[in-house]
Amino acid sequence: MMSPATTSPVWHPFAQHQIEPIFKKIVQTDGAYLIDEDGRSILDAISSWWVITHQHRHPLISEAIRGALDRFDQVIFAEYTHEPAEELAKGLIRLAPPGLTHVFYSDSGSTAVEVGLKMALGFFHNRGSERSRIVVMEGGYHGDTIGTMSAGARGVFNTAYAPLLFDVDTIPFPGPGREQETIDVLEHFCRDDNVAALLIEPLVLGAGGMKMYAPRLLQEFRRITERHGTLLIADEVMTGWGRTGTLFACEQAKLTPDILCTSKGITGGALPLAATLCKPEIFEAHLSQDRSRMFYHSSSYTANPIACAAGLANLAVWGAEPMDERIHGLAGMQSDRLAKFRDDPRFVDVRQQGTITALDLAVTTTGYLSEVGPLLRAFFRERGVLIRPLGNVIYLMPPYCVTAGDLDRAYEAIHEAADVIGRAWR
Repeated sequence: MMSPATTSPVWHPFAQHQIEPIFKKIVQTDGAYLIDEDGRSILDAISSWWVITHQHRHPLISEAIRGALDRFDQVIFAEYTHEPAEELAKGLIRLAPPGLTHVFYSDSGSTAVEVGLKMALGFFHNRGSERSRIVVMEGGYHGDTIGTMSAGARGVFNTAYAPLLFDVDTIPFPGPGREQETIDVLEHFCRDDNVAALLIEPLVLGAGGMKMYAPRLLQEFRRITERHGTLLIADEVMTGWGRTGTLFACEQAKLTPDILCTSKGITGGALPLAATLCKPEIFEAHLSQDRSRMFYHSSSYTANPIACAAGLANLAVWGAEPMDERIHGLAGMQSDRLAKFRDDPRFVDVRQQGTITALDLAVTTTGYLSEVGPLLRAFFRERGVLIRPLGNVIYLMPPYCVTAGDLDRAYEAIHEAADVIGRAWR
């Protein structure tokens, strides 16, 4: 049986085409909104999968892209360099937690983390160490390459690809009452001299259900890894660029990871680009007269000049506009509107970290494949709000230009959905 959605040759991500409705065409983006082919404005309450930071089509970033197109297309980065990449790298190092000194470019959050994993393993291999185990957190999600799927939670996302995946060690999520257990398990793993790195999403697990934990736990993870000579890889692909209330989430724990992965908001969401930053010793472990010790990773579009120009413009926005004030203002508006749900029995685990809010619809069917997920999506779509729940987990991660009225519209839709959808599944 064919659904109307299968009449297009396009295969969409995370879409079951047999049951999906026809995909509406977006003809324009503007501020916090998407404009579809019927002229309808849709509030982009999740920043088009967490990438749009300031707004859709920020004028300074758009202008930088147009200017770069007059000078560049792709330049082979294994043979040459160019000013946008050089200046962006310097800017990233200035903004990142202190002590990160080198920048490796790639194309997406998945590849940024894959690069980080390879850097960690290469570091120990080139130093003659046998360390090769990776420790991750329960419920984590780091991407869809083979390496990042291996490091992520096992389940529906990767069951079909299990034969390709390597084993990792997993610490429990430090939920209320389990904090010490998490710390003890990490300590146990790191005592093993075979552990190369702890890979972690700092403060917020994204696709794993918007689970949140305190900065003090991240500080403890850093102390343990340092004590045992284990590298700390911070996956800041989603948490970076202001989402958690600071430019990078690691700042709230006052720590510098050995490796930091960033993407999504690096260009303000305008173009795909990623960067993996590392401490000098990681780079120096690959530095040798022996060509076999070089870092073996690349893609054809590494450090695309136009994307790097967009990244540079994004840094200019962070330098010129009142970003701290804007982010704190958005966090406050989110907190005000979330308050009325905290004692609402239709929801559980109402939570916030910076500009991110999340709450679980209290239903009997939970998890990513909960039947309420598609029903909620359709409900929000009908009300002109783009929200993609993670099963029964509803979250908002809007661009920073969103207004109080925009948020009222989104939260009113959530309030209505709890009655219209939630009632039938309690």
